[in-house]
Amino acid sequence: MTLDQQSAPPWLTIVGIGEDGRSGLSPAASAALDAAEVVWGGQRHLTLAAPLSAKTHLWPSPISEAYAAILARRGRPTCLLATGDPFHYGIGAEIARIVPPAEIRAYPQPSAFSLAAARLGWPLAETACLTLHGRALTRIIPALQPGARLLVLSWDGTTPAAVATLLVQRGFSRSRLTVLEAMGGPNERIFAREAVGFANHDKSEALNTLAIEVVAEPGARVLPLATGLDDGWFEHDGQLTKAEIRAVTLSALAPFAGALLWDVGAGAGSIAIEWCLRHPANRALAVEARGDRAERIGRNCGSLGVPERVSVVEGPAPAALAGLAPPDAIFIGGGISRPGVLSACREALRSGGRLVANAVTLQGEAALLAIYAEMGGDLRRLSVAKASPVGGLSGWRQAMPVTQWVWKKP
Repeated sequence: MTLDQQSAPPWLTIVGIGEDGRSGLSPAASAALDAAEVVWGGQRHLTLAAPLSAKTHLWPSPISEAYAAILARRGRPTCLLATGDPFHYGIGAEIARIVPPAEIRAYPQPSAFSLAAARLGWPLAETACLTLHGRALTRIIPALQPGARLLVLSWDGTTPAAVATLLVQRGFSRSRLTVLEAMGGPNERIFAREAVGFANHDKSEALNTLAIEVVAEPGARVLPLATGLDDGWFEHDGQLTKAEIRAVTLSALAPFAGALLWDVGAGAGSIAIEWCLRHPANRALAVEARGDRAERIGRNCGSLGVPERVSVVEGPAPAALAGLAPPDAIFIGGGISRPGVLSACREALRSGGRLVANAVTLQGEAALLAIYAEMGGDLRRLSVAKASPVGGLSGWRQAMPVTQWVWKKP
């Protein structure tokens, strides 16, 4: 749903409004609001902007249900109200995808992040800014690094206590949480305490921002930044690309920001998950035939902080691949010898994309040898040995070797 015609003069105004209401608006923003024939906003926004002479509409849920009515008003003065900066986790970015930017006039206010940083004296350039508004709580997990400072937009008044409980469970109970409520308005309130004393705290005000100073205790579950996470991070039934092989595989896949991966025969989902951990904009489709493993992938995504960026596709390849979004890279960790899998992946891959396939069985290796002879690429054998007890001494215990084929599509 977009406007494809040649851009019209600006007709859509997006006004960011703070807790100080009309008094905090610039003269230009206030004039645009008064000139609008129709105004959309949440109930809080409309109350803060009162009095309004325009016809008003409350945002529906989901908010996208209003887009058709907004687009139908093209060329007539229309205003959308948002909190603070509409282009920082706000509606502005969504609207700019369907309305040409040349047809929009935006009047932002300081974002909740800017207000919170000013209250705390934190430099925004050195602070991680996240949102849990409409998102899974566990997406905060990758950001829980020792000494980190986080500013988090809450979903509602229950978010601070829920985050505190998560911190305690993962060994960050001494982290300091500051709740900043209704910043910039007459009901502003700020209070702080350690996570361990916060878990049973009553609800905060619905409009709040959470500041976290991360303190990791000995044994805290700090998610490493390196590829090849220890196998213990994943729930699995043995169907897992082991840590050392996984690190090499991810290097071969060469992730880049915003890229989409197909993880075919995903098993525990480890490759898809680590692909998404490389950059917040990365996404993955984990294709798995077995229902129990598909469910396990979902749990692993939650515990490692990428529940919204890995989509599980349950079904056998190649049939399950039909209709999926074209990928920038593909990993085949299972089913390489199954008829049609390799050809379907090769056809779907974007030009310039990378295809990496691992095999441990003779049948899988034979399939890779044949495709290497036909298409070239790089073929290598990976082997890992670990020291283990041999009587009262130690010796090397060899894991099954892995044959890996790497190919870049012209």
